[in-house]
Amino acid sequence: MADAARWVTTRIGKKGFHTNVNAGAHHMIADEPVSVGGTDRGPTPYEFLLAGLGACTAMTLRVYADRKQWPLEGAMVEMRSGRSHEQDCEKCETEKVGIGTIERRITLEGPLTDEQRDRILQIAERCPVKQTLERGIKVVTVE
Repeated sequence: MADAARWVTTRIGKKGFHTNVNAGAHHMIADEPVSVGGTDRGPTPYEFLLAGLGACTAMTLRVYADRKQWPLEGAMVEMRSGRSHEQDCEKCETEKVGIGTIERRITLEGPLTDEQRDRILQIAERCPVKQTLERGIKVVTVE
């Protein structure tokens, strides 16, 4: 298959939530907290979602600052969902579930002017992953 390198794969065993995740040459583990039956050996699926959004935000800021040759020395993007997702697992068979709000905090480092800081924070709103999530996404199972 020509596009096999583009697939992100996950594999779970006979029991528990420990899940191996492969994205190209990168290998990760997803899991659930011990409190819900996991082994807490990796981020939860929602934490991976937050990490993707946070990484995209940071990269978007970097691209813009570099293009403008602004002195952005670093940026920290902190993410959290408004509530715990464990309830979703229990209700997903009968109800629509999902986190309704994601909170994001951005800290910029470097000798930026107030105008540059304001503009960079505006650009954070243009992050492609943020736009994708806000627009909505359809997941289709293929064979």
